[in-house]
Amino acid sequence: MALRRTWAVALFGVDGVLVEIEADVRKGGLPSVQLLGLPDTALQESKNRVRAAVQNCQEDWPKSCVTLALSPAALPKAGTSYDLALACAVLAGAEQVPAHRLEGTVLLGELALDGRIRPVRGLLPGLLAARREGIRRAIVPVEGLAEARLVDGLEVLGAERLSEVVDWLRGQGELVDGPGEVVSRRATSTEDLADVLGQPEARWALEVSAAGGHHLLLVGPPGTGKTMLARRLSGLLPELSRQEALEVTAIHSVAGELSADAPLVADPPFVAPHHSTSVPGLIGGGAGLARPGAVSRAHRGTLFLDEACEFGPQRLEALRTALEEGEVRLSRRDGTLRYPARFQLVLATNPCPCAPARDADCHCAPQARRRYFGKLSGPLLDRVDLRVDMRPVTATTMRAGGQAESTDVVRKRVSRAREVAVQRWASRGWQTNGEVPGPVLRREFALPDAVTALLDRGLDVGALTARGADRCLRVAWTLADLDGSERPEAEHVAAALAFRERRLA
Repeated sequence: MALRRTWAVALFGVDGVLVEIEADVRKGGLPSVQLLGLPDTALQESKNRVRAAVQNCQEDWPKSCVTLALSPAALPKAGTSYDLALACAVLAGAEQVPAHRLEGTVLLGELALDGRIRPVRGLLPGLLAARREGIRRAIVPVEGLAEARLVDGLEVLGAERLSEVVDWLRGQGELVDGPGEVVSRRATSTEDLADVLGQPEARWALEVSAAGGHHLLLVGPPGTGKTMLARRLSGLLPELSRQEALEVTAIHSVAGELSADAPLVADPPFVAPHHSTSVPGLIGGGAGLARPGAVSRAHRGTLFLDEACEFGPQRLEALRTALEEGEVRLSRRDGTLRYPARFQLVLATNPCPCAPARDADCHCAPQARRRYFGKLSGPLLDRVDLRVDMRPVTATTMRAGGQAESTDVVRKRVSRAREVAVQRWASRGWQTNGEVPGPVLRREFALPDAVTALLDRGLDVGALTARGADRCLRVAWTLADLDGSERPEAEHVAAALAFRERRLA
């Protein structure tokens, strides 16, 4: 009997902390198992799961006092991913398996009672944290091999059963190696921008939104193409870089939404929650350590809120901090978690409750229209860069439907504009004009007074807030990039201001 240790990982949002698991198996005394280190209920129950799995793999469970300590001791531990590491620590402490292969190896996986190793959430962020702490090898469930192989510089081995890991520790067998090629999860949608009938102004706003990473509001009666336009925004965005893809994949891994065959998320995600979703479902939350919400799952992609006025003020106002800061911080009993949430927001709503095809047929009282659209508060709308009124579709529009530009054509212009912005902000680490802080644009990239005259006038008369002026400047830089201009001119600023000066209600 001896003191042995193994390694696992505790997750806090998308941040991982390496956990040392020590197993002290002592001779004599009453048989018992003590689990220390602030385990949650699921982890406390692992004592019974691990014992049953070991015995059902025809191994002997120590008939003595077993103490399992998870360090750092003051760090709350949650989930079932510690099972495999706990089992190997006990067997090594009971001197039933050699311990030399456990050094520098992290073990992640939930154990079934019959010894099967089940997949767990958060493999990617967990292994990234382990590599950062100097771990050189990982053993994971076979179903998670493709995801684990996304981490470079780490030897990844897979196992289906605990008995396979035990044989490997004894040098009597080999574990499954990971696949040589990592497959990306690519979008299979065939939605094309050419399918949208008419709406030239809205199509232009969508292009500007894609080129600069700006938030967009579409207002119009049913059937005018609001949802169609929103769903085609992702097709205009460029493929994610390797680093961005890993960020997005890590969030989806924690959320349990990765495909076992093609885990890497290479395309910007598109997330469209129903208006009945809860605040935790939108922002993130849950019991214990909070799970990522829709805003985080839309990181580096699009968050689409259809029928935005039906979401209610509480859910909509919860978006404000995420829109401004690009991340969500959730404080719970067990600690504060951080989830990235840099997304493009697209809101779509009807102008009033009755929402007829023609505005002239509206039967809503003016007070009812104001109350309905008032669910989108001023502070929230102030964070939306582009606001567009959708036009009703006419018979002429239907007959001319084949003349619209396709997604491929528009994407080329968007890509050129984004490349210009990336080169401009490369030294600052920003990818789009929508990420640039206002003070940088006003001080280091200040425009002549003649160019910003309309903005200054809007501030003087109270038509614009300081935040609104900064957002107009960001849109003006995007319009200049699309136009091939080195710097925004007065017409670019006027066009950016026109996207905000709309009476949508």
